[in-house]
Amino acid sequence: MARTRKRSRLILSLAALLLIAAGLAAAFWPRPELVDLGEVTQGPMRVTIDEEGRTQVAEPYVVSTPVAGRLQRVEVDPGERVVQGETIVAHMRPANPAALDVRTREQARAAVQAAEAALRVAEADRAAAVASRDLALQELARAQRLAQEDIVSPAALERAEQNRRVAQAAVETAEAAIAMREAELANARAQLIGFEDQGLASAISAEGEDIPLHAPADGRILRVMQQSETTLPAGAPIMEIGDVEGQLEVMVELISTDAVQVSPGDRVIVEDWGGPRALEGVVERVDPFAVTRVSALGVEEQRVPVTVGLTSPAEARAGLGHGYRVEARIVVWEADDVVRVPASALFRAGDGWAVFVAADGTARLRPVEIGRQNGVTAEVRAGLSPGERVILYPSPAIADGDRIAQRELE
Repeated sequence: MARTRKRSRLILSLAALLLIAAGLAAAFWPRPELVDLGEVTQGPMRVTIDEEGRTQVAEPYVVSTPVAGRLQRVEVDPGERVVQGETIVAHMRPANPAALDVRTREQARAAVQAAEAALRVAEADRAAAVASRDLALQELARAQRLAQEDIVSPAALERAEQNRRVAQAAVETAEAAIAMREAELANARAQLIGFEDQGLASAISAEGEDIPLHAPADGRILRVMQQSETTLPAGAPIMEIGDVEGQLEVMVELISTDAVQVSPGDRVIVEDWGGPRALEGVVERVDPFAVTRVSALGVEEQRVPVTVGLTSPAEARAGLGHGYRVEARIVVWEADDVVRVPASALFRAGDGWAVFVAADGTARLRPVEIGRQNGVTAEVRAGLSPGERVILYPSPAIADGDRIAQRELE
């Protein structure tokens, strides 16, 4: 009986030890690493430089004041169509005279008095010249009568004729001097015109003609810089006009390291502009001069302006105007048939690139030769074939030959 209990106790102990050993083995047995898998594919691929841009009219026209004057209230609104040389976009009138201070008014009055005195002198000179001319005419008539009677010589008659011509020229000179003095007097009196002068408004309305400003080009009014009535100097901007339908382009400022990869003629895809389809464009100009810009993080960057011309018809971009935000993708390389691998599967191995290929539940390290990359996929030149599956975002804990299993998506 004791022997039987001893045997049973031994059997129970061995069973317990076996269970503990099985549990430890199950706990510490190597498990396959859970990974995400991607597939090597074959098809088209492109490399683009993506940057935010702004639309603009290629050749905007700024309507400015041709002379200093008073701008009447602008009645046109942004978006209205205008026709070159026909549509009147604004009106101007001559400017009111400036207010005179005490010193300026006294100087103007003194100038008027001086001009009046100079006019009286000129009139006196003309009276003397007229008297001399009359005397010369009488002497010439007397000499002509005596010459007919052979009393005076021909030389005396010629001198009388010369004196008559000199006297006539003196009269004409005096009359010209009077005209000049009258103009000086009028100019001096004009300097006295001020706001307080009675009849100023009637004089301006009678003599100050309206100056219409016509549209310099066909298109639409982009913006109005000066809406209200005001006095402006010559050359002050009033409004901006441009052809939104026919001359719209995109201005993109690229980092200089990206700009060196872009050339005129490169294809551009314009997205996120608000329409249902992407627009097509082409790089027209890459400026040779970079400008310094400060990023949102406070870092100075060298930006290069790149001009993109839109090739899509105007109907495809209806509603897109001047100064709108768009997303430009400049295509610097593209191919129709290449072997592609997800860029997230690549990692550095020495001086080259490598991936982990999933083969029969095992991770196999394989070096690959990579060409172009666009941040999402990479061109495979050697090392992989279409249809193979690779590990995405490989962990540093994965080594060649480790067992793997695909992570199930929840």
